[in-house]
Amino acid sequence: MTVNEAIIKRVNTLLKERNMTKYRLEQNSGMDHGHLRWVMSGKSKTVTLSTVAKLALGFDMSVAEFLDDELFAHENLEIE
Repeated sequence: MTVNEAIIKRVNTLLKERNMTKYRLEQNSGMDHGHLRWVMSGKSKTVTLSTVAKLALGFDMSVAEFLDDELFAHENLEIE
């Protein structure tokens, strides 16, 4: 799986675990609706570290906590 696909899966898992809407994530992270929709649709081919930092902020966690998931293990990712 690509890094972008892993990010989408991680966000969806956290939204479900925390019973949070995408709207609430946008509000908490400071991301605008269009940007989050672009990332979550898979249209974004290069999610930046600053976007990951905003997503982590939206979930009230550090970037390290956000990335601390088996999805991001090297052997699970297609690194381009």
